[in-house]
Amino acid sequence: MYDLLLRRARLVDDTVGDIALKDGKIAALGNIQQPAAKTVDLRGEYYVSAGWIDSHVHCYPKSPIYHDEPDSVGIATGVTTVVDAGSTGADDIDDFYTLTREAATEVYALLNISRVGLIAQNELANMANVDADAVKQAVKRHPNFIVGLKARMSSSVVGENGITPLECAKAMQKENGDLPLMVHIGNNPPDLDEIAERLTAGDIITHCYNGKPNRILTPGGELRASITRALQRGVRLDVGHGTASLSFAVAQRAISLGILPHTISSDIYCRNRINGPVYSLANVMSKFLAIGMTLPQVIDCVTANAADGLNLKSKGRLEPGLDADLTLFTLRRQPTVLVDAENDSLQAEKLLVPLAAIRAGKGYVTEQGSAERDFDL
Repeated sequence: MYDLLLRRARLVDDTVGDIALKDGKIAALGNIQQPAAKTVDLRGEYYVSAGWIDSHVHCYPKSPIYHDEPDSVGIATGVTTVVDAGSTGADDIDDFYTLTREAATEVYALLNISRVGLIAQNELANMANVDADAVKQAVKRHPNFIVGLKARMSSSVVGENGITPLECAKAMQKENGDLPLMVHIGNNPPDLDEIAERLTAGDIITHCYNGKPNRILTPGGELRASITRALQRGVRLDVGHGTASLSFAVAQRAISLGILPHTISSDIYCRNRINGPVYSLANVMSKFLAIGMTLPQVIDCVTANAADGLNLKSKGRLEPGLDADLTLFTLRRQPTVLVDAENDSLQAEKLLVPLAAIRAGKGYVTEQGSAERDFDL
């Protein structure tokens, strides 16, 4: 007998089918006749996808700058898995790991290459904090928690050190089994061309559509040659919306050139969750629907693409044997003005509204789901 059977779930390709869960895993898909301890009929009205993965958040509650609670940015907003992007370094990763064991949301970490993490804005200004042995020991202690490394390569972070921290990050990457490396881009120096030329297959450029001068587009609105070459080598683009890192104009132009994000992430923490412009991963996803991406493209960016980019092999797809992590949502016709990090606006006709998350087979209804007439889990 199955633990939970979702009948007539609408998938993102608009086909309708059943999904059975058992022992925290997806057990079967299709037209399912076997009984279940609990059956929920979604009547073909509500969408179900693999659980949403936000591959760039800040949810270490003790961080003095960018902090939040994992479940506030995760399960409460329909997100089943979050990846903290460098809030902690080797000095506080143990504490962060312990805290995440209490969360309903699955939490992973990209380890900051600075051992002190985000205790200040300039964590890479002092090269003494860029400690390869400390990184190696942290990865050894938490091989299933640390899924990559994070280097913030903008002028306010690196100080006088220029490109040197990135060169150290690439060396650390090699020493630790070629873990994915996420690189934050912002104001220069270092120049984006210098950064891009050092990146290799599987590396991730986050804040890829920022509106700062050091952005992926030339002043004439074409893609920088260094970014073209990086993409050809297999470098990935991550949105990382954040408080200051998404420009509708840059995103629209890049997407019109065929430069789509591999992953859509929020760069969320308490302040931009409560006061905007981020609010939630669903809100960021709605912005990319409004820009013109299709629903399947947007969902891939927070499921299969996110899982592939960080080697989360048991997540990201609706397949028997994978984790029973699902997001239930609706696409609501609701004309809304959305705002980017530059305070520019965009008219959206539809919003993605998460109604519930199922994490390891256990259901959590969101605030919007509780308010939805006829929805039950």
